[in-house]
Amino acid sequence: MMRVQWIIPTMLISAPFAIHAQVQGPENPTQLVREVVYNELHDHQRHGYWRYWIEKQAPQQTKTVEQIETADGPVTMLVSADGRPLSVTDLREEEERLNHLLRSPSEQARHRQDYADDEKRIGRILALLPEAFLYEEAGTQDGCYRLRFRPNPDYPPHSIEARIFHAMSGELAIDARNKRLTRLDGHLQENVDFGYGILGRLYKGGWFSLQRTQVSSTDWKTERLEIHMNGRALFLKTISRETSELRGGFAPVPSGLTLEQGMKLLVPAQTTAMVRPASFSSAH
Repeated sequence: MMRVQWIIPTMLISAPFAIHAQVQGPENPTQLVREVVYNELHDHQRHGYWRYWIEKQAPQQTKTVEQIETADGPVTMLVSADGRPLSVTDLREEEERLNHLLRSPSEQARHRQDYADDEKRIGRILALLPEAFLYEEAGTQDGCYRLRFRPNPDYPPHSIEARIFHAMSGELAIDARNKRLTRLDGHLQENVDFGYGILGRLYKGGWFSLQRTQVSSTDWKTERLEIHMNGRALFLKTISRETSELRGGFAPVPSGLTLEQGMKLLVPAQTTAMVRPASFSSAH
């Protein structure tokens, strides 16, 4: 799903007049959002490649994986569970999983397709921002424009994901110097029905939050992702999407790595010692 990251130079902190000049509020919020979307999509096409850890919180367990971006999509390796390193058996299973991917052309094809689908989905959602919502200024903070958004009643959503996203209201933050997205928060203000409620429904009150950080002059990476949605599908089957991820330790790797090259960097002997918060909840 979405590769949805965002920092302000220290020199601006000591120059209040410069801050005022740079962050006095956009004259046209919708045009600003349009420029931000262009920058996000354009810069992503020439993004660098990175390795980083991802801490994933689930109801039963917190897992940490190391991820390396390659030309064929990211490769990951589980490195700890509930703060404890993997056992020898668990490490062997992870290595076998990666070796299976490397040996199986069909698995590689599926991996590439999943990655391409995720990239397209991100692009479609970003493209909705200028047209699907109405914006109003919400002040400035830490070198960022803050904008509130609500559904544009004149926008006709043409897909399920567009209908869900269009039903949200919330706030976004934009880095004033780079015109890049630093935060996006959305809340589902009403139920979203599919097939007049017969095929399914997402319940109002669901929410998501995306935070990004700048890791190079052109690259921004997602450092926190929260998705909390509930509903029901056909025949009253309960559906739920609960995602809580924290990311960090961003380090560049050579551009255009193959899957095999990325996997070699993931073997235990090559894995870097990762410094991350003591627990997800303490950083939340």
